[in-house]
Amino acid sequence: MEKVLVVDYGAQYAQLIARRVRECHVYSEIVPHDIPVPELAGRRPSGIILSGGPKSVYSPGAPDADPKLFELGVPVLGICYGQQLMARTLGGEVAKTGVAEFGKSDLHVEVPDSVIFAEQPEDQTVWMSHNDAVVRAPDGFRVTASTPASPVAAFEDRERGYYGIQFHPEVSHTPRGTDVLKNFLYEACDLLPSWTMTSIIESAVDGIRAQVGAERIVCGLSGGVDSSVAAALVHRAVGDQLTCVFVDHGLLRAGEGEQVEETFRRHLQIDLVHVKAQDRFLENLAGVTDPERKRKIIGETFIRVFEEVARDELEEARFLVQGTLYPDVIESGTKDAARIKSHHNVGGLPDDMKFTLVEPLRNLFKDEVRRVGEELGLPEEIVWRQPFPGPGLAVRIVGEVTNERLGLLRAADAIVLEEIKRAGLLLKIWQSFAVLPAVRSVGVMGDERTYGYPIVLRAVTSEDAMTADWARLPYELLETISNRVVNEVPGVNRVVYDITSKPPGTIEWE
Repeated sequence: MEKVLVVDYGAQYAQLIARRVRECHVYSEIVPHDIPVPELAGRRPSGIILSGGPKSVYSPGAPDADPKLFELGVPVLGICYGQQLMARTLGGEVAKTGVAEFGKSDLHVEVPDSVIFAEQPEDQTVWMSHNDAVVRAPDGFRVTASTPASPVAAFEDRERGYYGIQFHPEVSHTPRGTDVLKNFLYEACDLLPSWTMTSIIESAVDGIRAQVGAERIVCGLSGGVDSSVAAALVHRAVGDQLTCVFVDHGLLRAGEGEQVEETFRRHLQIDLVHVKAQDRFLENLAGVTDPERKRKIIGETFIRVFEEVARDELEEARFLVQGTLYPDVIESGTKDAARIKSHHNVGGLPDDMKFTLVEPLRNLFKDEVRRVGEELGLPEEIVWRQPFPGPGLAVRIVGEVTNERLGLLRAADAIVLEEIKRAGLLLKIWQSFAVLPAVRSVGVMGDERTYGYPIVLRAVTSEDAMTADWARLPYELLETISNRVVNEVPGVNRVVYDITSKPPGTIEWE
């Protein structure tokens, strides 16, 4: 498979660069900056992108580039820190100019027929983020663009295939950034936009069949996007060889357990074992208020239930489907590619359960997984389901989890999602949900005083959950949600809105 490697120099934008390349229908992977050049070459890249980074190229301990990287005969694009590193490594000069550029800048294209800026306006807006700047391009390069503060805002050595830009083409604040990346990919690297959903599915299906053969496979289904798409993809590849085990801990949102069964058993015709284990989970959670203990109990109980079912009904299965995504692989440092995820994807299975992992989504980002799910015919309610914690509503109940409190929160949460969806905001918000704190407050309903629970409404916008901002919901929507929750959920007499961003807060409450 043709690919472009993004060398990560510590910038928060490395994943975004990789995603933007994929949006151009070219496959990309992220590699650490200290990857040995022979290993880099062994991956047979068709192009290399050096990402930005937070440090100065002259800072002690700052990541460097092996000069041999530029001897691979592969086109290289340096972005921000990557451009400065390219310039310094190849004999140019980088310095503090005394004028930093952060935010929007006016770029003037000096060489309209340059590879990177071909068929683009000579004057455009770009997004800058730097203190240092290239003040002299290496020998053999020509300066192709400038800004008032960066006389060498872009350069190229077309003969050797080296290109550098000081600005960030991967962010939305650079309107023509995608065109810059496309020019590098299609013109400099001579790649075709062939990495599509169809090719992704075909490749995954071929890989699954080659790995599994005629053996049985089991999938621990949570009802979330990742495990659902992974199961549908494996079923496309091997059909009845797959059995899904859905451990229903009773901590899901309203109607989700039934939706999973409807989708997989009736709609997709997948062999499904639905284990309804709410009583067992609630019994183990009785009296527990510490958040970490709750998570551990739910994880351990999940594993025990799955273990029992797998041993009783699936003794012949040799393979376990895992919904690992590409960010999970990146976060593990790309060293431990088969890392088991947290318990909602059957992580922490006992050592004596001898499963070999099947990870059909391990090269995909979340947005790509959703598009694959659509292509496979999964319903919108699953494909576009908001991120939901493995321990379910238990982490949104502050204090002890009881059947009564679970029912109260589930009813309030259903109203929140219904009104968010009705307002047309479901796909614009990363997560929106209700939280039940372990306090009560005084209220008035009719002529009587009440002493009921408050519901905390939480809604955030985010790209990847690493950071998040509270959603600016319309006042009318907040009013509708508040009125409905107080009037329709017995035991609730107050609704408050959490306007804390991440950081300093977290998205979830526990």
